[in-house]
Amino acid sequence: MIKTVPIIPIRDGIIFPNTDSVLTFGRPKSLTALESSFSNERIVGFVLQKNARLNDPIPSELYTIGTLSRIERMIKNDGEINAQVKGISRIKILSYEQTHPYLIAKVEEIESETAETPEIKALTNHLINEFRKAMNLGKFVDFLVFMNIMSENTPSQLADLIASVLDLKPSERQVLLEMLDVKKRLERVNDYLSKEIKVLDLEKKIASKTQERFEKGAREVMLRERLKTIEKELGETDEDSEIKELMEAIKKAKMPQDIEEKIKKEVKKLSQMNQFNPEAGYIRNYVDWILSLPWSMESKNDVNIKAAEKILDEDHYGLKKVKERIVEYLAVNKLAGKMKGPILCFVGPPGVGKTSIGRSIARALNRKFVKVSLGGIRDEAEIRGHRRTYVGAMPGRIIQGIKDAGTKNPVFMLDEIDKVGTDFRGDPSSALLEALDPEQNNMFSDHYLEVPFDLSDVMFITTANVLDTIPPALRDRLEVINFSGYTQDEKFHIAKNHLLKKQLENHGLTAKMVEVADESISFIAQHYTREAGVRGLERQISAVFRKIAKMVAEGWNKKVLVNEKVAQKLLGPIKFSSTMLEKKDEVGMSTGLAWTEAGGDVLFIEVALMPGKGNLILTGQLGDVMKESCTAAMSYIRARAVQLGLEEKFYQKIDVHVHVPEGAVPKDGPSAGIPITAAIVSALTRIPVDRKIAMTGEVTLRGRVLEIGGVKEKVIAGHRAGIQTVVMPKENKKDLEDVPKEVQKDLKFKYVSHMDEVLAIALKRPLKKTEEQATARKPALLHATISQKAN
Repeated sequence: MIKTVPIIPIRDGIIFPNTDSVLTFGRPKSLTALESSFSNERIVGFVLQKNARLNDPIPSELYTIGTLSRIERMIKNDGEINAQVKGISRIKILSYEQTHPYLIAKVEEIESETAETPEIKALTNHLINEFRKAMNLGKFVDFLVFMNIMSENTPSQLADLIASVLDLKPSERQVLLEMLDVKKRLERVNDYLSKEIKVLDLEKKIASKTQERFEKGAREVMLRERLKTIEKELGETDEDSEIKELMEAIKKAKMPQDIEEKIKKEVKKLSQMNQFNPEAGYIRNYVDWILSLPWSMESKNDVNIKAAEKILDEDHYGLKKVKERIVEYLAVNKLAGKMKGPILCFVGPPGVGKTSIGRSIARALNRKFVKVSLGGIRDEAEIRGHRRTYVGAMPGRIIQGIKDAGTKNPVFMLDEIDKVGTDFRGDPSSALLEALDPEQNNMFSDHYLEVPFDLSDVMFITTANVLDTIPPALRDRLEVINFSGYTQDEKFHIAKNHLLKKQLENHGLTAKMVEVADESISFIAQHYTREAGVRGLERQISAVFRKIAKMVAEGWNKKVLVNEKVAQKLLGPIKFSSTMLEKKDEVGMSTGLAWTEAGGDVLFIEVALMPGKGNLILTGQLGDVMKESCTAAMSYIRARAVQLGLEEKFYQKIDVHVHVPEGAVPKDGPSAGIPITAAIVSALTRIPVDRKIAMTGEVTLRGRVLEIGGVKEKVIAGHRAGIQTVVMPKENKKDLEDVPKEVQKDLKFKYVSHMDEVLAIALKRPLKKTEEQATARKPALLHATISQKAN
C-alpha cells in the first residue's frame, strides 16, 4: 500500500515494528511534522540519518528504509516534545513530495511475514531460550516489554521485539530493519544476543570475584572484632599480638626516652585504626623504620693497635699518612675512652686506593663498613629523606646506611663527594653540613624520622678527586688527607703483593701454571701505563692472564714464565717509552712540571720567533692564569733585556709564539712561569735549554720565583719521565718530605729564589756579560761603517 506521510529524521534511534518507544524532539522541522501528523491519523515515518551530526539533513542523507509509526501520546516541555510512538510496519521511501517546512514523502509499506517452517520454529524457540538466559545473567528489560516478548508473536515480531532491547549500534539496527528475510533476521538477532550473553557472563564473573574479596575482608574484620571481645571476656589486654610485638620491640631498642614516648603514641594511634585505613600502612612503615635503627647497638672498641697496623699494611702498600691518622685515632680512643668520630676526606687522582682503604680501615677497627656513592646526586631528600606526608616517603641515604650497618658506629664512606650536583630540588652538599659536623651530628635530624639520631660515633670518610668543587662551608668540616700518585717502585710492590694474586684467582689460574718475573711487572708498568694509580696496570695484568687462560683452556700444560719478551708478545707494541724527554737539547724549548687530577705530568714549552711587530702569540689551550704567566715572562725579559744580552728594543721587529703541545688538553696555573721564561730567553739568545732539567715555579715581573703546590706529584711525574734535575722555589724545599726516598735518590734538586739563578742552571752555556757585549758591539759597528764609506 502506498501512502503520503510526514517524514521525521532521527539521529541514533531505530523504531522497530510492533515496539513502543519514547522519543524527544526539538528540531523545528521535527516539531512541525509532529503537529501536522494530527491531521493524518497521527501517522508519521521515522527514518535514520546516515550522519548523526547533521542538524538539518536533506533526503539524500537519509536511509530509504524506515518505520511507519503512530504517535500515541505527546507532552510539550520547554520547546521540546516528548512523544510515545508505536511502530506499525516497515516502509520504503519512493519519493519526497516536500522538503519545507518539513519532509513529506510517498512511501510503500513492506510486508515481511513468511511461512513458519520447522527451521524457523527452531530458531524462534532457541531465541526465546537465549533471551531468558540473558535475563538470568542480569540483563535489564522493562517488564511490559518482557511480557510482550514472552507472549504469542510471529517470527518477524519476535525478531523485532528482541532487537529493540539489544545493545546495538544504530548502523547494526538499520541492517536488521532492512533485512526483509525473516529467517536471516532471526539468525542475525541470535548472533547479536549470543555476543551480549558472553559479555554479561564475564561481567557476572568479575562482580562475583569482587564480591568474594569484599566478603572475605568483611569476614576477617568481623572475626578480629569477635577475637577482641573474647580476649576482653578472658581478662586479657585489648591489644592484639601485633601491637604487643611492637611494644616489646620498643623496649628492646633502648632508644632515648623522648623518642620512645613518641613512638609509643604512634603505636597507640595504630592500634585504634582500622587495618583498611591507608594511614595505618604509613604509620606501620614509620614505626618499623624507627625500630630497625641501631639505637644502642655498637661495635666494640677494644682493638689492638699493633693488629690494626698489621691489617692496614696487609691490604695497602704505602699510604703512610692515612695509616698514621687511623692509628692516632685508635690511640686517642683507647686513652680517652670515647672520642667523636673523625671526618676524613681522601683527595687524590683515580685509582690510588681511596675507596678500597675505607674497607681496610673498617676491618682494622673491627667495625661495619657502609659505602654511599654521592656522584650525580642532586636532590636534598636523597641525604635527609622525604617528609612523611609524601606517598612513598623514606629516610635519606645516611639513615639507610646506618640501618644496613646494624650498628651506631660504623665506618661510613661517602664516595665522590666532589661530584654532588645542585638544582631546583635543593643542595645536597648543604644537607651534608649537619651530618659532617662533629659539633652537631649527635642530633642529626632526618625529615622522615622526625626524631634526632646520634651520628657522633660514626667514622665518616669522604673521597674526592679535587677540592675545588666542594663548597667552602663543607670543606671546612673535613680533615683533608692528600693521596699522591704512586711511584714505579710502589706500583711494582702493589702489583706483586696484591694485583697478581687477585687476577690469578679471577682468571682461574694458579702459581703452578703461571710465574710472573719481577722485571716484567716493572716493564708493564713503565711501557704500558701512564697513570697516577694502578687501575691501568691491573687491566694490563688482567689482559696477560686472559691470554694465558685461553692457552691453558686450549690444552697448554706447561708452566708459563712471563718475562719482558713474553709480556710484549702478549700485550703488543710498547705504548709508552721509558722516557718522555726530547732526544737532544733544543733552542726555545724547556721542560715544565704540572699537577693534574690524575697525578703529575710533564709539560714541554716551545717558543718560536718570527718577523713581526712585537705580538705575543699563545696557543695550546692555555687558561687565563697561564696566559698571564706568559705575559709576565715577556715583561720581565723586556725589562732586563740589556742584562740578558739583548737589544733594548729587540721585540719591535719580532713576534714571539709560545705553544704548549697537546693542544686538546686544557692547561692552567702559575707554576709554569719559570720554564716559559727560560724557553723565551733561550729562543732570543739562541742558547739551548738542558732537556734533562725540569722546572716549576711562579715568576714575578722582578724575576722573583714564588712557591707553588703539588710538589710530590710533579717530582714523581718528572722521575717517571726520566728527568735528572728538578729546579724549584726555595720555599718548596720543605715539601720534599712527602716525596718517596727512592725518587729523591735518583734526582738532583736545585732551589732558586730568582730567575737569574734559573737561567744559570737551565741554559747550556752562560749568558754574555752586558759590559763586554756592549763594548764589543760598538767598535764592530764603527769598523763596519768606516769600511762601507771607504768602499
